[in-house]
Amino acid sequence: MADPAPASPNPPPHLATEARWGEWRQQLSNRIRTIEELREWIDITPAEVEAIERCRGRYRWSITQYYASLMDRHDENCPIRLQAVPSPGEFVEYLGAEIDPVGDMVYRKTNRVIHKYPDRVALLVTSVCPVYCRHCTRKYHTTNVDGTYFEEREGASFEPDIQYIADHPEIRDVLLTGGDPLMYTDQKLEALLRALRDIPHVEILRIGSRFPVFMPARITPELCRMLESLHPVWLNTQFNHPKEVTPEAAAACDMLLRHGIPVQNQSVLLKGVNDDAGTMRDLVQALLRIRVRPYYLYQCDNVSGVSHFMTSLEEGREIMEQLLGFTTGFSVPQYVLTTDYGKIPASRQVVHRDEDGNVWVENYKKQKKNLGLILR
Repeated sequence: MADPAPASPNPPPHLATEARWGEWRQQLSNRIRTIEELREWIDITPAEVEAIERCRGRYRWSITQYYASLMDRHDENCPIRLQAVPSPGEFVEYLGAEIDPVGDMVYRKTNRVIHKYPDRVALLVTSVCPVYCRHCTRKYHTTNVDGTYFEEREGASFEPDIQYIADHPEIRDVLLTGGDPLMYTDQKLEALLRALRDIPHVEILRIGSRFPVFMPARITPELCRMLESLHPVWLNTQFNHPKEVTPEAAAACDMLLRHGIPVQNQSVLLKGVNDDAGTMRDLVQALLRIRVRPYYLYQCDNVSGVSHFMTSLEEGREIMEQLLGFTTGFSVPQYVLTTDYGKIPASRQVVHRDEDGNVWVENYKKQKKNLGLILR
């Protein structure tokens, strides 16, 4: 296995017990859920305290102790803290902010199935996560939008969801997302995956999970063997900052890869976290070292409670232009906007045809070349 990024910080010695730091179920049980518990890991600011208190009854939050160990105790602008600890920005109303800008509710066909694209669906397996990303595009899952939390409907049978997929032979690709599907036990997850695998026209199973980032111990040999038995299975994860690419995360991704499970990364461009070319270049290069493919870079959505993370489109394009040509080609992700129309490529156009029909191209050095009329 290639050398990973620098080692993750050790947990505070008095917290580094087997029950809290080892087996994944114990780690889940010992997630940080109170201000008092969080104080053991960071010097929490009055603004963070106020935001956590305002979250009560509105936005949920929890943090794994592993992820908390990556935080800078003293720096409130630490990129790990910004992603996991509630902040006052979540309660500022921004112009145009929506609860569901990507149209999940519009394309929702059953309790859990979102059918936006012709040949694939997203299956909202759960609304529960090990860490609740403060920038989540599905923040409505942990928001008291309609008087009930989404997970209050989670007890419903999966039968209507499976039947919908079975009744639509055009569906060849199913993405399990949420929430985080790996919150399920191996047994429960396997039962769901096998039900999908039994549908003849379902070719590909994908799992969207941040467990490799938030709690790598969840990636076990038993889980990987189970997933391997259901191939082809892919896993999409979300590393947003080089600090997250730790030896533990590298080992988790390596285990998945050794069981034939491709791992792709889908970052979100976040103000104060990764909105500069140097950080993004370090991230994608760190991902290549652990054999994780940088796949997407999402423009942060204008979501209620999330908008304070947004950058401008121009900033995103500038970062992309400082990646293209300046690092390995397949380390450069696709920069996209997510909308209720689907994903829209957001990178600057560098190929165009002029009024005389000539094709012009521009390279990473901003050098322009006329290719003439050879491309029709």
